[in-house]
Amino acid sequence: MSTSDVTKDGVKGQREGRDALIGQGTGKGGRRRRRGERAMVPEAEFTSYYGKPVLNAPVWEAADVAAYLFLGGLAGAGSVLAAGAELTGRPVAARALKISSLAAIAGSAAALIHDLGRPARFVNMLRVMKPTSPMSMGSWVLAAYGPAAGAAAVLDVTGLFKPLGRAATVGAAALGPVVATYTAVLIADTAVPAWHEGYREMPLVFVGSGTAAASGVALLAAPVAETAPMRSAAVLGAGLDLAAAKLMERRLGMLAEPYKQGKGGRLMRAAAILSVAGAAGGALLGGRSRIAAALSGAALLAGSACTRFGIFHAGMRSAQDPKYTVVPQRERANARDTAKTGGA
Repeated sequence: MSTSDVTKDGVKGQREGRDALIGQGTGKGGRRRRRGERAMVPEAEFTSYYGKPVLNAPVWEAADVAAYLFLGGLAGAGSVLAAGAELTGRPVAARALKISSLAAIAGSAAALIHDLGRPARFVNMLRVMKPTSPMSMGSWVLAAYGPAAGAAAVLDVTGLFKPLGRAATVGAAALGPVVATYTAVLIADTAVPAWHEGYREMPLVFVGSGTAAASGVALLAAPVAETAPMRSAAVLGAGLDLAAAKLMERRLGMLAEPYKQGKGGRLMRAAAILSVAGAAGGALLGGRSRIAAALSGAALLAGSACTRFGIFHAGMRSAQDPKYTVVPQRERANARDTAKTGGA
């Protein structure tokens, strides 16, 4: 057999393998099945070679990346609520939220740097600004937000340079929504199926979850007389979080399985229970009892953390199972083929 014959056979085999993947393989005796013709043999279930994943799953640790997702949301939403509390004459709530935002962004940065391996790698990301890269833009946002959040908290506690403190509070609040949501864009920009396909609703889940967590901090730390707006924010945040998560699961179809099963599913169910309990407790009892307010705040914080960890574990599971990569690709290819043939 000549080299040209081997090459032709190899190309033919690649074409047949490609056509079989999208449901247009050759029939018995090597005859190609024409478009629109009904297959007599059902498609085989995809397993991949040796059961290995199609994707290389991210080598991320939950203690680093999931914590990074949670703390970033808490910090960003907390800065927005802190500015609102300060403008409406709620100094204790504002101070508590500023301090929690500073602590959260410091913890978020520490988790990110620990995941990267050494601080120099974070600094290297600031050498260029790439608008098309969520990681690049997120690094620059963190670099601007961190000092603003730090100044807002320190100047509030010390009472020094009050005009500068107000400017820092406003600046942190302006960047807060980006800090709370850019991590959703970051993970949706990966090839991980359960994250990538949830790109529409994921930012809403993150902003709702972050708002609920920041409201929980205020309920824990501030007097009952100052928490009325935070109780309302808790209800809105938890409601947005749960509604967006349900909408995402409904749209994802088969890809929603990791959000309902396994460790990710257990965490997402716990998140829903804790968020509902915290929001309801804060709204109904948080204005009457300091203990009820604190318990509600703790439940909101725990619910937000469970949401981020649940999303993390769901994504990792979807990357490890080959069906979550190949079956949606096959369905999209079949849909395109049906559209071209007019459904014949």
